[in-house]
Amino acid sequence: MNIKFDEQNRVFQLDTEHTSYLIGIADQEGFIGHIYYGKKISDSNVAYLMRTEENPLVPSKNNRDRSSFFDTFPMEFPGCNTGDYRESAIEVKDVNGHNAVELVYKGHRILNGKPGLPGLPATFGAEDECMTLELEAEDKVLGMEAVLRYSVFRGLDVVARSVEIKNVSKDSFFLTRLMSASVDMDQEDYRLLTLHGSWARERHMDFRSIGYGKQSVGSTKGESSHQEHPFMALVSEKATQESGNVYGFHFVYSGNFFAQVEKNQFDNLRVQMGIHPKNFCFEVRAGESFVAPEVILTYSAEGLGGMSRTLHDLYRQHLIRSPYKDKKRPILINNWEATYFNFNTEKLIAIAKEAKKAGIEMLVMDDGWFGHRNDDNTSLGDWTVNGEKLPGGLKVLVDEVNKIGLKFGIWFEPEMISPDSELYREHPDWAIAIEGRVPCRSRNQFVLDLTRPEVLDYVYSAVAAVLHSANIEYVKWDMNRQLTDLGSLYLGRENQGELSHRYVLAVYELQERLTKEFPNLLLENCSGGGARFDPGMLYYSPQIWCSDDTDAIERLEIQEGTALIYPLSTMGAHVSDCPNHTVGRTTPFSTRGNVALAGTFGYELDITKIPEEDRKQIPGQVAMYHKYNDLVRNGDYYRLASYRENHYYDCYEVVAKDKSEALITFVQVLNRANHHSRCIRLSGLDPKRQYRDEETGEIYFGDTLMNAGILVQGMWGDFRSKLIHLVAEH
Repeated sequence: MNIKFDEQNRVFQLDTEHTSYLIGIADQEGFIGHIYYGKKISDSNVAYLMRTEENPLVPSKNNRDRSSFFDTFPMEFPGCNTGDYRESAIEVKDVNGHNAVELVYKGHRILNGKPGLPGLPATFGAEDECMTLELEAEDKVLGMEAVLRYSVFRGLDVVARSVEIKNVSKDSFFLTRLMSASVDMDQEDYRLLTLHGSWARERHMDFRSIGYGKQSVGSTKGESSHQEHPFMALVSEKATQESGNVYGFHFVYSGNFFAQVEKNQFDNLRVQMGIHPKNFCFEVRAGESFVAPEVILTYSAEGLGGMSRTLHDLYRQHLIRSPYKDKKRPILINNWEATYFNFNTEKLIAIAKEAKKAGIEMLVMDDGWFGHRNDDNTSLGDWTVNGEKLPGGLKVLVDEVNKIGLKFGIWFEPEMISPDSELYREHPDWAIAIEGRVPCRSRNQFVLDLTRPEVLDYVYSAVAAVLHSANIEYVKWDMNRQLTDLGSLYLGRENQGELSHRYVLAVYELQERLTKEFPNLLLENCSGGGARFDPGMLYYSPQIWCSDDTDAIERLEIQEGTALIYPLSTMGAHVSDCPNHTVGRTTPFSTRGNVALAGTFGYELDITKIPEEDRKQIPGQVAMYHKYNDLVRNGDYYRLASYRENHYYDCYEVVAKDKSEALITFVQVLNRANHHSRCIRLSGLDPKRQYRDEETGEIYFGDTLMNAGILVQGMWGDFRSKLIHLVAEH
C-alpha cells in the first residue's frame, strides 16, 4: 500500500497490492478529475487520460465551451448545475434558493492510519495497516469545504471512500443530495450485478446489461431492505468466478441508499453510491459539518471470486470489532419455530435439557416473553417479563438453564412500539407519524422516533435493565417493520428531511452503547429475517440473521448471494424442522446440517418432538461444526457451481489460508436418471501439494484436483448432500 502525490503532474496515486487509483488536478481552477482505477500501474504521468488536451479543452484554453468541458470531464466528485448535465454527487439548497455546487482543489493531507467517522460505522486499521488521503476541496461562493477521504489497506485491494461537508459561511445550507463515492470511467463490456429479493428471498444475484441512460437500485424504507442491497458491481461480459474484471461498490450504511450507473453519449459511465436523495434534506448550520458514510471500492482481475475473498478479508480484519470475530460462536437452539408464542418456563427447560444431551451450547428465547404478548399485536415497548409465562421472572429461568449447562440468549425488538402497550398509552407521540394523519401500521406496530433523546434513552435503559437482571450472553436484535409516515414532533418543520438519517444514527448509538457496556455480549442483528444485512450493522455485531427462510434448498441461493460479499462467519444459519415452516419442503436432516454449516451454526426446532432418527444426528453435526468451524470462519471461499445457474446442484469450497485443508460442500438438489457422476474442478489449492480425501483415503495432487477435477457420485433422491474434506499430506 502507498499513497503519493506527483507535484509536477498534479496527480495522486493510491496503490494497493494489485491495484492503482489515480486522481488528477486539472487546469488553473483546480478541477478534480478521476484518471484511472484498475490493475496496478507504475506511471503517475497519466493525466492525459482525463482528455484535457482534446476538444472542448479546459476552460483556460477554451472557455467558450465551458459547459461541454464540464459535461465530459471525468469528475472525481461532480457538482451541480454549473455545466455538468450528468448526475451530481452533491446538491444543496442555499440561502438564496439555489442548488449549484462547484468544488475545486484546495489542499491535501496524506496520513498513516485511518480516522474514524463520528457516529458512523466504518473500516479501521492501525498506522502500519492503512494510509489515508484527505483531499480538500472548496466552493467559495457557498462557503463550503469538502474533505474527500480515501483509505487503502495493507494486503487488500480496496479503497474506502467517504466525504465530509463543512459549512464555513455565516448562513445555513441544506444538503439535498450527497453521494459518498462517484467514479467516472469508460464503458467497456461491463454488465451490472446487483442483489435483489424480498422477505425470505434475500440477496439473489441479478445481472443486466448497461444501456444508455440511468440504471439504479436503492431503498427508501429506512433501512437496507430485503428488496435491494447496498451493493453493485460492474462485471466484464466474459468474467467468471476466477477470471475477468470486476469493480465492486459496497455501502457501509444501514438506512436509505442509492446506487446508480449512468451511461452517456460518449459511452462513459458514472457510478455513484450514497444516501438516497428521496426524503433527504439535511441542514448544515454555520460552523457545522456533515459526515457521509463510507463506500468500499474493490477491483478484481480474478473474477467474482477475487472480489468475494477481498471483501471477506476486509470485513473480518477491518470492520467487525466483536471479540467473537475470531472465536467459535456457541451452537444455539432458538425456540421460535419450536413454540412460537406458546411457551413457558417448563417448556423452555425441557428444550434446554434435551439440547444439552445433544451437545448444543445455548438456548435463545425468542419473541413473546414480555408484557402480555401472546401474538404479534401487543406489548412492544413494554420490556418487562410476562409473569404468567415465566413465573419467578427471567433470572429464575436463566439460572436454571445455566445449571443445565447452557448459555442463555434473548430476543428484543427495541425500536418498535405496539399501539396496545403501556408505553404507547403513556407516550403516543413517541411513534414516528405525521401529525393529523392516521399512521400506517405494519404488523400492527409503529416505529419509535429515536431522534428524540428521551426515547433513545428509554430504549437503551429498558434493554440494559433486562441484560443486567440475569446472566444473558446473547441478544438477537430484531426490527420487523420499515419506516413510513415520516414525521417527528421533535424535529422542526425545516428539518423533517433529516429524520431517516438521524434514525439510523440513533440505531448506531444504541448499539455502540450496548457493545461498550456489555463488551462480551454476542450480538446478532436481524430485521424481518434478512433485511438490514449490511456492513454498517456488521460493525456492531459479528453475525446477522441471514433470512427467515430456513429451508436448506431455498438457502442455497440466499447464501450464494450473501457469501458473494460477506464472510460465511457473518451469516446466521440454522437447521430447522420439516416440513419446512416457510415452503413446506421435506429435506434430509443431514442436508439441512451441511447447508447450515456455511454460517453460524444452530437449530430452530422443537428438539423434544423431532423424530428420533433426526435427534440422533445432532451430536454428529455438533462435532462436525467444531471440527470445521475454524476453517469455515477464516478460510478463503470459492464458488464452484451454482444451483441458480444449472438448476441441478450446488457446490462451494473453503480453503485454509495456508492451503493445508479444504472443505467442499456438494448439494444435489435434483437427481437425474441415467447421468454420469459430476466432475468438480476445485480452486485455491497448492498445486504441488498432495491432498488426502478423509472419507476415501485417496490422495491427489492439488494441480490434479484443480485442473482435472474430482468425481462426485450421484446420490439416490433429491435434496441430498455430502462434504468432502481434503487434508494436505506432510
